[in-house]
Amino acid sequence: MSELLDVGREVLRKEAAAIVEVMERLGSDFDDFVRMINACSGRVIVTGIGKSGLISKKIAATFSSIGIPAVYLHPADSLHGDLGMVQKGDIFFIISYSGETEEVIRMFPWIKRMGIATLAVTGNPESTIAGFADYVLNVRVEEACPYNMVPTSSTTTTLALGDAIAVALMKERNFREEDFALLHPGGSLGRKLLLKVEDLMHTGEAMPKVADDALMKSVILEVTSKRLGVAGVFNSDQELVGIITDGDLRRALERYDNILQKPARDVMTKNPKGIDKDALAAHALQKMEEFSITSLFVFGRATGKRPVGLIHIHDLLKAKIV
Repeated sequence: MSELLDVGREVLRKEAAAIVEVMERLGSDFDDFVRMINACSGRVIVTGIGKSGLISKKIAATFSSIGIPAVYLHPADSLHGDLGMVQKGDIFFIISYSGETEEVIRMFPWIKRMGIATLAVTGNPESTIAGFADYVLNVRVEEACPYNMVPTSSTTTTLALGDAIAVALMKERNFREEDFALLHPGGSLGRKLLLKVEDLMHTGEAMPKVADDALMKSVILEVTSKRLGVAGVFNSDQELVGIITDGDLRRALERYDNILQKPARDVMTKNPKGIDKDALAAHALQKMEEFSITSLFVFGRATGKRPVGLIHIHDLLKAKIV
């Protein structure tokens, strides 16, 4: 085992131990911290400088991703006009391991004059910043570097603590997968939880359909022209009574010598699978996988046996539901 590997493992061990240390130190102050953010009527203004600034940006981004308006404010820029973005009802969330960050401390008179609530995460609970804040979380730990100087364990624990606060807020707000999807429409989860069958289905002339007495020559032309490998078979009342797939065609060729002269009703598979138009597209995929099929006719609640469209597995692939 190399010395470098030993160093790497020791750093990870120390940082893991630091997280456990901070976890065991948490008490009712954590509850107060979370509930104060949850009750915020404005935005969470996360601020810090240097390495703490980088962690601040991530925490602000995480809060925003779960529906809590949050922005990062650089302490130095705040002193040169950016404090104008802060309004009454906002909360300051300060990250400073030393608790003595000069640029942050210079903001205090303005924060006090505006009457804005303040939270702090610091490694020095006796510091100036800790003394000013309404609530404080202590992240004092031993750094993983051999000189206990380079921000390592402290930034890791602060980042993990930010995640803990975010997840606790999700619990407090009963935040669901659907809520996450609404805030991430471009992501895979957003697509799975937002896209409905009706958003992807083929309708009108694009839906392959034939009459139940249509000859198979016409059926083959319909299947070929619509390029979905399937055609729905309808009775005179425009109700779906069956389905003809590429597989049905192959089996009919083996069974009949005069396949082109057979009516669709003799070749079709009865009782085809369907799905409601309001169902999630992801549920359509699950149903296709369950029955080993590649398409589903789509029905509305008031349409009875008359489908309003058809959805194919290729539609789901294109929408990146898979």
